[in-house]
Amino acid sequence: MSVSVNIHAIIPCSRVNGPGARMVVFFQGCERACPGCFNPDTHSFAPRELLGIEAIMERLPSAPVEGITVSGGEPFMQPEGLLALLGEARRRGLGTVVYTGFRIEELTGVARSCVGLIDVIVDGAFEEERAERTLLARGSSNQRFHFLTGRYGIGDFMMPGKVEVTIAANGVVTETGFSQILLSGE
Repeated sequence: MSVSVNIHAIIPCSRVNGPGARMVVFFQGCERACPGCFNPDTHSFAPRELLGIEAIMERLPSAPVEGITVSGGEPFMQPEGLLALLGEARRRGLGTVVYTGFRIEELTGVARSCVGLIDVIVDGAFEEERAERTLLARGSSNQRFHFLTGRYGIGDFMMPGKVEVTIAANGVVTETGFSQILLSGE
């Protein structure tokens, strides 16, 4: 069975969205709409770019990457697509990190089946008043790290550079990472 995923964006290689060099896949669609969300353009469920799993994996860069990070939007609102993507990543030996506004305890059905294919889940809704002020790769301090395998540890989520800015050949500027941190020393 072929599964399509509604994708907001794919960053072929990032160093601020989890350990090492990784591809980042942003799912489109989230009903949570957390105030202060870094990715408000991902909230609509309207189709943006429907891709099959192979089409997503074709965007892996030719240079080696450690793994994939899945964010959004809300990845668990497309559980079948998430499960297929994580399964393919596992088949290729890639590490997997998933950011979700749900608590791990809330995941049921197909969403719960995804957990067995994830190395690290960072869970919990973004809370603007608790925006992360450390170098940890999460949006707010209420969000929890669940290390589900021995592949990564908390030190792998210390991001001295928490924001990346890239300029594509066509001039499009993209910012990714965790810009809620106060860089001015406040």
